[in-house]
Amino acid sequence: MNDLTAQVAAAAPFTTKLGMEFVSATAQEVRAQLAWTDDLCTAGGAMHGGALMGLADNVGGFCAFLNLPDGAAGTATIESKTNFFAAVRSGHVSAVARPLHVGRRTIVVDTELYDDDARLVARVTQTQAVL
Repeated sequence: MNDLTAQVAAAAPFTTKLGMEFVSATAQEVRAQLAWTDDLCTAGGAMHGGALMGLADNVGGFCAFLNLPDGAAGTATIESKTNFFAAVRSGHVSAVARPLHVGRRTIVVDTELYDDDARLVARVTQTQAVL
């Protein structure tokens, strides 16, 4: 586990449960990945949509956290919209989250999920409340 992954896991233990590995993080972009494993799949060996959404929610939430205004206590997802484009049956899923809107009360984040062939497999847009 790298230092960034360990830091995020200390604040958000579910990232460890999923097996997420954080690659980089700035206010402009957060990157992480999730390995395909049997226990994250539905029938037929496709990675479960909930695992993909969990990856996107955590990466997007961290991106929102890095964009919080001074004095904010944290962030919480209040809306999330996912479009699935392709199944993931092996390898890794890479997540890239970027802020679309950074306001005083809400932060909107766009997260794209890619497979090992750089194919877009899902896109998630979420709104985070500023607490």
